[in-house]
Amino acid sequence: MNLFRLLQERVAEGRPVTVGLIGAGKFGSMFLAQARTTPGLHVTAIADLDPDRARAALAATGWPDETCCAPSPAAALERGRIHVTDDAFELIAADGVEVVVDATGNPPAGLEHARCATANGKHIVMANVEADVLAGPLLAAEARQGGLVYSMAYGDQPALICEMVDWAHAAGLGVVAAGKGTKYLPSYHDSTPETVWDGYGISPEQAAEGGMNPQMFNSFLDGTKSAIEMAAVSNATGLVPAPGGLEFPPAGTDELAEVLRPRAEGGTLHHKGQVEVVSSLHRNGEPVERDLRWGVYVVFEASSDYTERCFSEYGLTTDRSGRYSATYKPYHLIGLEVGLSVLSAALRGEPTGTPDGFRGDAVAVAKRHLKAGDNLDGEGGYTVWGRLMPAGDSLAGGALPVGLAHDVPLVNDVAKGRVITWADVKVDETSNAVRIRREMESRFGSLS
Repeated sequence: MNLFRLLQERVAEGRPVTVGLIGAGKFGSMFLAQARTTPGLHVTAIADLDPDRARAALAATGWPDETCCAPSPAAALERGRIHVTDDAFELIAADGVEVVVDATGNPPAGLEHARCATANGKHIVMANVEADVLAGPLLAAEARQGGLVYSMAYGDQPALICEMVDWAHAAGLGVVAAGKGTKYLPSYHDSTPETVWDGYGISPEQAAEGGMNPQMFNSFLDGTKSAIEMAAVSNATGLVPAPGGLEFPPAGTDELAEVLRPRAEGGTLHHKGQVEVVSSLHRNGEPVERDLRWGVYVVFEASSDYTERCFSEYGLTTDRSGRYSATYKPYHLIGLEVGLSVLSAALRGEPTGTPDGFRGDAVAVAKRHLKAGDNLDGEGGYTVWGRLMPAGDSLAGGALPVGLAHDVPLVNDVAKGRVITWADVKVDETSNAVRIRREMESRFGSLS
């Protein structure tokens, strides 16, 4: 609340909030579409490995032709234009950038961008949830130490879930479960970029016409993205994954409180205070009534008999006991809403969700029987899918994070369905991504 008022105060002072965007894909384009119509929010620079893609994104989202291109972010601020570059580190270090948005989706790149932002005194909005799960607790701690904000991206489901959990805690309500909805069947874990469009009910030709990336869309279908996002929520809220990971119980919006309560009380949860994803499909493939496929939720518990009676008096949908209820948001607007994170960081010095511990991890599981010498192809590919795991279990078992399961060779055979470990792969221990992850594990592993 009051973000727009605070922004207008900056406008009156002649000090717009300046932002540099890294990554001009779908998420970045959605941000650009709304930044253009937010008075006082000034995009001064865009970095993309393909600058022409950045220029195309500006054109597609309604920016005037004359927007491109200023010779520097500082010049962009003076002239009302945007500097386009292929050098993300130039953007981060430049004058005229107050907040950096990483929308690359590339985990190793995101780690380096975050550290560079902190080193240069810039707030960072991490729309790259893959990087956040790989080492977010460390990156956030480093930013806080420097008096800076490391924030999840509002509009993406993890930040919206964090907001709901915060609301429940602040209202004195016990949080029983929180998460999101998705389309899920157990067979989807075997999905590959070759079979993915069957799961979405479209043809490969239709997908190609829409410019849809099969590996990216497969990461949503095969369960990997759900694991990554729920690990991020766990690390930011204190909610803990079940030992077996996500179970994806089918549940519509009116069934959340009934389904998402402890097993001892007739529900599906391993424990209170858990992250979970609900499916929009029953296990027989039939659709769930009033599904939450695009939305987020929190299930909460009455703190007293009086509160429970209030639930009834004010028409809340509860479980059969009347003690558990839920609230939800049926959709999320992804990059269209990320400006709220930018403004919160710049104007309030507050993140819209940030990791403060290592509680959940997304680890690589073999999609098929893999042999020594096979090359892992990462999130949404042919070889692995990502499973949610309590961080302590991940560390104890030496599980390989799915964010590092890309372009690495196996040194051991791995059976289908088994978690791949660090010992199963040949990893370049000198790479920045591996070193940052190892540092995060060392610093936060004892707290898992």
